[in-house]
Amino acid sequence: MSHTAHIPSHRKPRRSASKLALRAGVAGGVLGTIAVAGAAGPANAEPVTETIEMPTLGSLAAGSNLASAVAASAEASQQEALDQSLQTLEQAALKKASQDAKKAKAEADRKAAAERAEKARLKAEKEREEAEEAAERASRTSTRTQLATNSSSNDGGSSSSSSSSSSDSGSSASDSGSRTQAPTGSAASIVAFARAQVGDAYVSGGTGPNSWDCSGLVQAAYRAAGIDLPRISYQQSSMGSSVSLGDLQPGDILYWGSRSGSYHVAIYVGGGKYVGAQNSSTGVVERSLDWDPPSGAVRIL
Repeated sequence: MSHTAHIPSHRKPRRSASKLALRAGVAGGVLGTIAVAGAAGPANAEPVTETIEMPTLGSLAAGSNLASAVAASAEASQQEALDQSLQTLEQAALKKASQDAKKAKAEADRKAAAERAEKARLKAEKEREEAEEAAERASRTSTRTQLATNSSSNDGGSSSSSSSSSSDSGSSASDSGSRTQAPTGSAASIVAFARAQVGDAYVSGGTGPNSWDCSGLVQAAYRAAGIDLPRISYQQSSMGSSVSLGDLQPGDILYWGSRSGSYHVAIYVGGGKYVGAQNSSTGVVERSLDWDPPSGAVRIL
């Protein structure tokens, strides 16, 4: 082979701009070495010619553009992933806000419905109490009318003197109260306890200490004096002995209705007055017997 023959080059695929630059530097170094060796050799030696392919500027630019394109693509992919993540978070936040709003609305609707139901219940209870009070008054009026009719029928054949005596015995309890001395002993304890509860609320089934029904108050007043009474009004009015309304004494139990079937009781406190747990509108009050005359009375003491 001639010394002037070309050394064939073996081209390999270019992988990156940095490798191309490295190969260019190595090739430059080889050329410089050959040039120095040629200068130092014998004068009659034939020059050695070697052809080495050098990378072009266009190839280096193409590699640089490729790296930039790859970097730009990676950045675009990262931005897209970030955008998708933000979109997912926004959708989740919107969904949660919607759910919270629905829950808040449902809770508000429930509270509004509960308030309406409570108002309706209170209104119905008030109407029921008013109806019960009206029925109670009507029943008392009917009972008094029936008693008056029976009394008139039984006394129809008696003399005028007997009628006068009967009228005196049936005089108003206020007259009887004016003749009654101040209570003492157990009666004083009963009266004092009853009057101490004036102003308390009336609650059906109430037994104190701040709310009562009629028989609950009577039972508690007698218990303060060391006397046990039944809980129900008709049982209380069946105790002791019957007394005339014209001969009442403090501590006597007043009843409305029949003695064995009374529907209301109270305590006579003297002076023509009584203390009783009337109804939810009035609570525990002290009233004159003339305000709502009782049907009868019993004495336990």
